[in-house]
Amino acid sequence: MMAGISKSNMKKNLGGPLAGRVALVTGGSRGIGRAVALRLAELGAAVAICGRAAEKLRESADMLQRLGGKVLWQAADVTRADEVGKLISATEAMLGTIGILVNNAGIGLFGPAHEKSEEEWDRVLSTNLKSVFLVSRAVVPAMIGQGGGDIINISSLAGKNTFAGGGVYCASKWGVQGLSGCMAEDLRDYGIRVSVICPGSVATEFSGRGKKDAAKALRAEDVTHAVEADEDERS
Repeated sequence: MMAGISKSNMKKNLGGPLAGRVALVTGGSRGIGRAVALRLAELGAAVAICGRAAEKLRESADMLQRLGGKVLWQAADVTRADEVGKLISATEAMLGTIGILVNNAGIGLFGPAHEKSEEEWDRVLSTNLKSVFLVSRAVVPAMIGQGGGDIINISSLAGKNTFAGGGVYCASKWGVQGLSGCMAEDLRDYGIRVSVICPGSVATEFSGRGKKDAAKALRAEDVTHAVEADEDERS
């Protein structure tokens, strides 16, 4: 387990619509997660990011640090409740109570479901679905205590559609859709809003199915517009 808090924490955030709020982005070391973390920081939030690759996390933290806000990075496996607990505790101790959670961590393994192993099933469902449950469960009590918050789950068009070779991946993303909808109903009376974003193919390092036409794929930055619009509605 490695963690770091940037030296920029010694500076005051210069302001913005999310000034004073604390955001946690899982899978924030690259791709969509990194782009979302950067946009939240630009909007004034103090940002915590996690992932499994410490080197990539440092790179993302350096980029966030240059924006002048508060940043925490921590290597964590969000499929494990003990590591999630340590991540939340570190974030709250160094940045404050989490008011924005972006559940972005995810992987993709594709091919006919009957050819996949139990280990592959467990890996995809744990990363894409169980992590949403574990991290959300860990932050909700404090959100309730502060009278509200935002949970944004990054799903996929695969959470609404089926395709050949997508059995395991689609199962995980359809699960995210169902979990998100039920959480929204359970938490609305506490002032906690649960949203789900379903991007199509995005030009990132994510291991998707087949080759993508980069000219037709979304950029990671495009997904941040949906996250920002979600926060604008809150404002």
